[in-house]
Amino acid sequence: MNAHTPVVPAIPPHAIPFAVPTSRWDDAHAATLRPEELLLYRSNLLGSDLTVTNFGGGNTSAKLTGTDPLTGAEVPVLWVKGSGGDIGSMKLDGFSTLYQDKLLALEAHYSGPDDDDKMVGFLPHCTFNLNGRAASIDTPLHSLLPFAHVDHVHPDAIIALAASSGGEAATQAIWGGKIGWLPWKRPGYTLGVMLRDYVRANPHVQGVMLAGHGIICWADTAKAAYEHTISLIADAARHLNAAMAAKPAFGGQITAPNPNRAQIAADLMPRLRGLMTGARRKLGHFSDDAEALEFTGSADFQRLAALGTSCPDHFLRTKIAPLTLDPARLTDDAYLAQQLADYRAMYAAYYERCKRPNSPAMRDPNPVVVLVPGVGRITFATDKTTARLAGEFYGNAINVMRGAEAIGQYIALDEQEAFDIEYWLLEEAKLQRMPAPKPMVGKIALVTGGAGGIGAATAARFLREGACVVLADRDGAAAEEVRAGFAAQFGKDVVRAAQCDVTDEAQVAATFAYTAREFGGLDVLVANAGIASSAAIEQTTVELWNRNFDVLAQGYFLTAKHAWGLLKRMKEQGGTSVVFIGSKNAVAAAAGASAYASAKAAANHLARCLALEGAPEGIRVNVVNPDAVIKGSKIWDGDWRKERAASNKIDAGEELEAHYRNRSLLKRDVLPEDIAEAAFWLGSEMSAKSTGNMINVDAGNVQAFTR
Repeated sequence: MNAHTPVVPAIPPHAIPFAVPTSRWDDAHAATLRPEELLLYRSNLLGSDLTVTNFGGGNTSAKLTGTDPLTGAEVPVLWVKGSGGDIGSMKLDGFSTLYQDKLLALEAHYSGPDDDDKMVGFLPHCTFNLNGRAASIDTPLHSLLPFAHVDHVHPDAIIALAASSGGEAATQAIWGGKIGWLPWKRPGYTLGVMLRDYVRANPHVQGVMLAGHGIICWADTAKAAYEHTISLIADAARHLNAAMAAKPAFGGQITAPNPNRAQIAADLMPRLRGLMTGARRKLGHFSDDAEALEFTGSADFQRLAALGTSCPDHFLRTKIAPLTLDPARLTDDAYLAQQLADYRAMYAAYYERCKRPNSPAMRDPNPVVVLVPGVGRITFATDKTTARLAGEFYGNAINVMRGAEAIGQYIALDEQEAFDIEYWLLEEAKLQRMPAPKPMVGKIALVTGGAGGIGAATAARFLREGACVVLADRDGAAAEEVRAGFAAQFGKDVVRAAQCDVTDEAQVAATFAYTAREFGGLDVLVANAGIASSAAIEQTTVELWNRNFDVLAQGYFLTAKHAWGLLKRMKEQGGTSVVFIGSKNAVAAAAGASAYASAKAAANHLARCLALEGAPEGIRVNVVNPDAVIKGSKIWDGDWRKERAASNKIDAGEELEAHYRNRSLLKRDVLPEDIAEAAFWLGSEMSAKSTGNMINVDAGNVQAFTR
């Protein structure tokens, strides 16, 4: 929940060791699988083990027999992980299937390294059985090798060897010549030819280290391939662990983890987010895991961070280098603005130095990775999942640097090679094919009363349009239950739950700090937490009066107050929005509900005051006034239903619902989703020129007409 400081393992005195993987192969399960299912099983086992490969990294293949749909003949078919998939979570439709004979015949079109991009264009012509899954750039590495089962993975322990000046010697020491070594070459057809020719010249090898980006190995069966891959990674991990045990990691620790790092991150992330330029807002991800704290607190931190990453899988998600910040100057906005400006200038200079005549236009020059000694690692991207994955990949890069330095010197990607990967025309084409993002991607909304009917409906409306949402509710268990449902529907990255009583300022402050730390800031506040009571004035106690004002007036005040600083940060990015969920009773007198109606009126007037204060800061403040939202409402499930039925001298069941429906001008029920639609409109850019307004969503009530 929101107030908890993240807990990380203690940093060991020397170095965080590499995990040593073991086989998870289940012979009984494997015996039930068809050949292509065995390939999937092997792939999922490898990809779901983060000691073996990272998200989206690596590829696997099997050369199987298939029936040619045109001739009916049995032909060899290459099954290989397709472009963009993740071997840990993919299904059978994640594999490309290609005629192996046609793939081998492609070499007639190859005349040298300059043909790499051209060769990719031939791959669709080799498709077997109209499979729509695009083949990846690594397909030649699998097709040109003669082996039945091939694995190509990027585990940290292997890349640490591949990215070290001592890597080739260590490879010889570990495997005694059974594993070969090829110098760096960008993935593509040329690397496939180099690999095939190397294996022909060295028929005794059982795998090959590919300098800079991983290992490729093979076997005659699916099980043998899997266990061979696992054993090679385990060998590398044990070798590196022994080397790392001999000396402190990264030259030793010079900056201890700051015990207040979670709060520091909550304050820093909105500052950085508000200073980043670009057409779309960024989302942040914070990690103070042991790897990040060990690296950023080390003597060699600045030297190694400046080198950037080595493996293309890492680099594509983390940029040429991270931004590093002085932990003593994190509250200085001028310093942060200058650091970001300097980074953007550095990136532009890198682009100008390395661009080709046909390079795509320069992309977003803001940093992806921000590192702070004693605090940890912050990553930014235009969506939360990408921000999280970038952080995880940089965590992999830290592991690689640690292992590489233990046996030699860490070697990063050459700058021109890095640029040619980042701005590869094939990569640009893939980016151009991606669908346009939903309108609220990059936006962060916090909804109080998020576990109730209107709150949950509002959160769902924002989530459907791509926003990240924090559900704040005094009932933490209910908020978590709603969060779990939304996580299953929209993905776990985009929704959080926080226990928050809006009458408790400490809880409110902690909830906004949690929001900033989880997502990077705030763009939309929907103040919705509420109660309702009905009593004649003689029966209205001071306690009842105060309780209404505590929740409905003070609660809205406290949430707006603590949201304000976060919202102001986004002024230069187009402004932000506050939406109060008011009530018909805020503008229309109600007999027997003076405490409730008066508190709602106070909140509505607060919104008008805040609209005046917020305008210079780009903060819009508007109100939605519902009426009689009975179905799906927690408030109407309690005493309020009985009280209003008694006040109107009717039955509390269907008769009450009919009463409110029939008293409206339109004779229609008002649902939580109707309120959510209005709240979404006011929270989105569709209402960018509206502030200080009230929208009645009540099916028509003459008393509530505002003019």
